Amino acid sequence: MGRIKRRLIFFILVFFFSKISFSQTKIYGKVIDKNKTPIISSSITIKDSLNTSILTYTFSDENGNYTISNNTGNFYISFSSLGFKNKTFPLNLKKNQNELNIDVVLDEDLTPLDEVIIKAERSISIRNDTINFKTKYFVNGTEQTVEDLLKKIPGLNIDGQGTIKVGNQEIEKLMVDGDDLFEKGYKILSKNMPAYPIEEVEVLKNYSNNRLLKGVEESDKVALNLKLNEKSKRLWFGNVEVGISDNNFYELKGNLMNFGKKNKYYFLTTLNSIGYDATGDIEQLIRPYRRNEPASIGDNQSINSLLNLSASNTSFKKSRTNFNNAELASLNAIFNPSEKLKIKTLGFFNWDETNFFRNSLDFTNVNGTTFTNTENYQLRNKNRVSFGKLDFTYNISKTKMLEAITKYNNGEFNDTSNLVFNGNATIENLQHQNILFDQKINYTNKFKDKKVFLLTGRYIDEETPQNYAINQFFYQDLFPNSSNANNVKQQSSNKMQFAGINAHVLDRKENDDLLELQIGNEYRKDRLSTLFSLFENNTLIDAPEGYQNQTTYQVNDLYFKSKYRIKINDFALVGKLDLHQLFNNLQNGLFSNNQNPFFINPSIGLDWKINDNNKVTSSYSYNTTNSKVLDLYSDFVLTGFRSFSKGISGFNQLDASSMVINYQLGNWTDRFFTNIFVLYSKNHDFFSTNTIIEQNYTQSEKILIKDRAFLSVNSNLDYYFKFISSNLKLDLGFAKSEYKNIVNNSNLREIVSKNYNYGLEFRSAFKGLFNYHIGTEWTTTEIETTIKNSFTNNNSFLDLSFVFNEKFDFQLQSERYFFGNLDTNNTYYFLDFDARYKLTKNKMTLGLTGKNLFNTKTFRNFSISDIGTSTTEYRLLPRFILLKMEYRF
Repeated sequence: MGRIKRRLIFFILVFFFSKISFSQTKIYGKVIDKNKTPIISSSITIKDSLNTSILTYTFSDENGNYTISNNTGNFYISFSSLGFKNKTFPLNLKKNQNELNIDVVLDEDLTPLDEVIIKAERSISIRNDTINFKTKYFVNGTEQTVEDLLKKIPGLNIDGQGTIKVGNQEIEKLMVDGDDLFEKGYKILSKNMPAYPIEEVEVLKNYSNNRLLKGVEESDKVALNLKLNEKSKRLWFGNVEVGISDNNFYELKGNLMNFGKKNKYYFLTTLNSIGYDATGDIEQLIRPYRRNEPASIGDNQSINSLLNLSASNTSFKKSRTNFNNAELASLNAIFNPSEKLKIKTLGFFNWDETNFFRNSLDFTNVNGTTFTNTENYQLRNKNRVSFGKLDFTYNISKTKMLEAITKYNNGEFNDTSNLVFNGNATIENLQHQNILFDQKINYTNKFKDKKVFLLTGRYIDEETPQNYAINQFFYQDLFPNSSNANNVKQQSSNKMQFAGINAHVLDRKENDDLLELQIGNEYRKDRLSTLFSLFENNTLIDAPEGYQNQTTYQVNDLYFKSKYRIKINDFALVGKLDLHQLFNNLQNGLFSNNQNPFFINPSIGLDWKINDNNKVTSSYSYNTTNSKVLDLYSDFVLTGFRSFSKGISGFNQLDASSMVINYQLGNWTDRFFTNIFVLYSKNHDFFSTNTIIEQNYTQSEKILIKDRAFLSVNSNLDYYFKFISSNLKLDLGFAKSEYKNIVNNSNLREIVSKNYNYGLEFRSAFKGLFNYHIGTEWTTTEIETTIKNSFTNNNSFLDLSFVFNEKFDFQLQSERYFFGNLDTNNTYYFLDFDARYKLTKNKMTLGLTGKNLFNTKTFRNFSISDIGTSTTEYRLLPRFILLKMEYRF
């Protein structure tokens, strides 16, 4: 019944929105001057019947042509361009009127230039690949950070983790006056930099990270540039924000900035114990990854730790379960000692002490084995991360450039858990580090107008030592000769060295075809060592055979890559062919093996631009990948207080194929925009597991199995309703995974996992006192083996914003969570608020913030897997009221 209901809702929504999209009238034409010369980038806007509010807009192309759509009714259509007089006409769109042609001739405006500039200012303007938004037309005074500001810009989407997307595509970087401070770690800037100095937001389409590749590479990347107002340039300015509560909650944030023409400085510090994540994913700062980016050799090289003690992911906001005490300092500077040389420096220091609490009840029922485990878990993480980066860019000439980037990271972590497992008090301690040195040098030579040569070299050295100890011994069945043991320890170290060089040529032909050729060599050496020991008090009893590892794995990849993109009218065909000659060496203990495989990875893609509003991109690829060191170690390692894992102890190359289709209707700047993305992948070989599950321990060994499939379908829709001045977002998604494993000596089990998600939200864009943001999302999970389990969760929210006057504003956020398959305590409500009063305009502001006003102390959720079910209870931050003050200088 539930599935029928879901399908019915889906088809009703599809029918409804198809009616919306296809009941519009297409308006098209050409904008020219009196000499019949096309006017490029002229603005075409449709306003309401009072000729006041803009409903939708577009711009003319390089031939002066435009296309815009609107619903039936009475409106006004306006045409404007810098240096020409505006023209406005009444617009009467009738039912069943599919198309309307309007050609316009604009007259030159001979008004003096200064007056033309005043009259020509527009909220949105376009120039080539740059779309400019004047922020004063979109803000209402409630914006505190850059992230708050960007949420008000049409077409920009910021999710709960702070990821910024233009339409459906994540941005490449977030710059300030043309300079990049954090690369992919831009969330540090967007979450902390104040919004008030930002005058314009530029969206840069077809963006190139390397200026000499602009117009040569085939780029679909987007970036954002924040342009400051004049009074915030070439002087020191910033803000300090302090918040205190009567129950030991606090927040302190400070920004100090100076953005000059030659030098730029941005200093940030933030401290808080209210659960706020001021950094986002730090890994994006330390190890930014750019897929298929020229000169990105080594971006995919890192090492993973064997063991991890960290807070588990929840269905709630992380800030509700994040008992933290975080301290952050970031020091950024950009120097331009000469016209040719630019130096960027970054120093990042993060200290954090977090606590996490959960109680869980795990029921296991697999292949005749049935038991229930209880855990009362308290985790404390103490982290210290120090990261530094030095970036030199030397412009040898207008066509030659040399860049050198040096990075160093040192992270120290001390994790301790107090765990009561089935009534046994247990203490875990994990002390570990991450030490990284990364050096990259890139030379670029644009030796012809559309031909570029890049030479890139990179060296990476990374190490992650770990010391793990448990004060209990749960493995009597595994080690019957060590029954006197009462605690265990494991020491491990994973070291990686990488060196690579890559030569890359891009050749843009006169007919706009693009040829790319690469040749390179990448060398990687991994050394993995583990020592597992059993103790009675402080006395070593045994270091069991079969639980120690000394593995060295060396891979040398000599490759040649080719790519050709040919464009035929509205079609583009892309062919790729990668050739790899590998030289592998694996040493497990005293045994050593060599392997020299050769393989070819082909792919083909087809892009079809049906028209300006309809685009299809597709690709098919076949890939062979080499095994990693964590696939190949030969003996068991401890990966948790009751879990062991073992590699496959031999060479393997894994074959996979994948197909991607993406359909886009409209553009992210349009009133109506939708996108459908389909991914299907087939792993012809994959690593699965052969697992022994007992109540006190699990042992998992990797095995090679044929055929694993994954299907993902995602669609989203954006539509602006003019009659309620609100934007609708609709998201639908489906994922299906089919894989196999062995549990407790069973036959090969086939597992089918399905996930459905469907949700919608409305966000208003009123200019007055009140605005709202309301939405809901359902997620359904199904797992089927010999039995079938499923559950459905729901998350709904309602945010209200009130701007009473220039001095006082108030925001209210409410949330409702529902967790399926829980008989009791399955629905939770939350209410937060944020109020601000400006004592002195642009100087001092008082604020009051309240979190978890209903004082919900715990919540429970339900999860399923292929071996059983789990019910988990989490502890939440209690209710608190924070009194805040902000001072700008």
